[in-house]
Amino acid sequence: MADNAYQQMVFINLATKDIDAAKKFYTELGYTINEQFSDENTASVVISDSIVIMLLAEQKFAEFASKPISDSAVANEALICLSAESRAAVDELCDRALAAGGTHAKDPQDFGQMYGRSFQDPDGHHFEVMWMDPAMVQG
Repeated sequence: MADNAYQQMVFINLATKDIDAAKKFYTELGYTINEQFSDENTASVVISDSIVIMLLAEQKFAEFASKPISDSAVANEALICLSAESRAAVDELCDRALAAGGTHAKDPQDFGQMYGRSFQDPDGHHFEVMWMDPAMVQG
């Protein structure tokens, strides 16, 4: 069981063909780059206090991976889901992603108490953005 004093973090490592274009995309979404953990082959994108996307140039990513890098433009390697505080926040983030060079991944899903949209970043990584009614989460 986890110690409540320790806040566990999530680091999502993604391969990118163009580190500068990827950094531009994520900063246009409103996220910041932690320069302390970034260089010409790596960008540390701060999503929240406990979630960081590590963008790695493909050759750098390959140093850590034990299998070939999947081509995220034609195959899903993962579905990355980000929560949002409201339906409007879902739309705002997805609209920013599309304006910044992302692409539409699939049609919006509206289940009443849950609402979601999705996009792909310029490398084809699939992101789901979803809102859930707080009453539903509380049971």
